[in-house]
Amino acid sequence: MKKINSKFYNYIPWYNVRIMDLEAIKSEIGKVLRGKDEVISYSLICLLSGGHLLLEDIPGVGKTTLALSMAKVLGLSFARIQFTSDLLPSDILGVSVYDQAKKNFVFKKGPIFNNLILADEINRATPKTQSALLEAMAEGKVSIDGVTYELPQPFFIIATQNPVEQYGTYPLPESQLDRFSMRLSLGYPDPETEMQIIRGENPLERVEKLKPVVKPQDILTTIDAIKRFYVSPEVAKLVVAIGQATRQHPGIVVGVSTRALIHLVNCAKALAYTKERDFIVPEDVLELAPVCLSHRIITRDGESSISLIRQIVEDIRSSLKS
Repeated sequence: MKKINSKFYNYIPWYNVRIMDLEAIKSEIGKVLRGKDEVISYSLICLLSGGHLLLEDIPGVGKTTLALSMAKVLGLSFARIQFTSDLLPSDILGVSVYDQAKKNFVFKKGPIFNNLILADEINRATPKTQSALLEAMAEGKVSIDGVTYELPQPFFIIATQNPVEQYGTYPLPESQLDRFSMRLSLGYPDPETEMQIIRGENPLERVEKLKPVVKPQDILTTIDAIKRFYVSPEVAKLVVAIGQATRQHPGIVVGVSTRALIHLVNCAKALAYTKERDFIVPEDVLELAPVCLSHRIITRDGESSISLIRQIVEDIRSSLKS
């Protein structure tokens, strides 16, 4: 870890944690998901922060490919859940069935009992089914028939939704959106990259050729270390100022919650780790604020949420320079 004399830094000896080979991870995923280096980097930061990721984009731009590639390269067990209007909570969590031989009920685990979950088109399920994820996302466990089951660790949910098509969808409630540490969009590839993609083999076939770069235990060790990174009073004051700005902005009806600011700090810690630091600097927070906070505000008159957060960030960045 880089250790420099800074007001943002407080030395604690055991922070000397081995850096995962993040470049090797990004390079391996990039073999399949071409031209999306920033999305790959932010997705890894979201994972290492201990949070969950919302991918909001049109179909066919690589959302499923990203989830599959991450699971393969990171050595994680994977499950894809296709959310539909008739999906039940038991289809996600599992169900107790009567065992004739044992003369009692046996719990059959659902797909949620995997390391990386792709919740595909999450807004097509009813609010009751969407809410089945809340305890899992917040606490890493699920409660069924009065029994609490721990989920495998690391536990990471990537949910997708189409922001354009609204027919047959149920908007995610604010309580659900607030559980996602980041919201990202892949966007269309540039023409040159798109030409390479359509001339190459099927992306899903390329996923099968990917090699695991790390072990799940390496990820757990890293997440645990990142949680303990130092947050200076100056950085904490900056984060609170961003939160206050969202609550006082005339174009925002509902500002961000305290949980949102905690997630922002956790992601900033993970970003610092990728830059071989064990402390946060203001620019870490300012860089991540748009992707960590824009889905957590309600705007007036259909204004772009990410544009408003970027405006707040630029105003604060300017004040720091003055």
